[in-house]
Amino acid sequence: MDFNDTRPIYLQIYDNICEMILTGRLIPEERILSVRDFGAEIGVNPNTVIRSYEKLTSEGIIYNRRGIGYFVSADAAEIILQAQRKEFLEKELPEILRRMELLGIEPEELFLSKPIKGKSL
Repeated sequence: MDFNDTRPIYLQIYDNICEMILTGRLIPEERILSVRDFGAEIGVNPNTVIRSYEKLTSEGIIYNRRGIGYFVSADAAEIILQAQRKEFLEKELPEILRRMELLGIEPEELFLSKPIKGKSL
């Protein structure tokens, strides 16, 4: 895993796990790596991984079975989608729209410049 300096490492780990769930690389009720094993795999202190797992747990994305390990929640993908949609609509989209207006970009230009997932317009 490659880290950047723009965001805390524990949040980058959180984002990476969410992405793995959304892409199906981690499936509901699947056991995920232990804090120690995951930290060793990505070269991060286990305390940093704990912070990521605690955030994921507090949001209901993963859960801990005491003595067994952490597992992906059955509705983890839906929890992530709802949270990320909300963040996009409330934070990212307004900034994109503001930037488009500043640059004089019309919404139609976005869709005419490049087909979306194999669809032509």
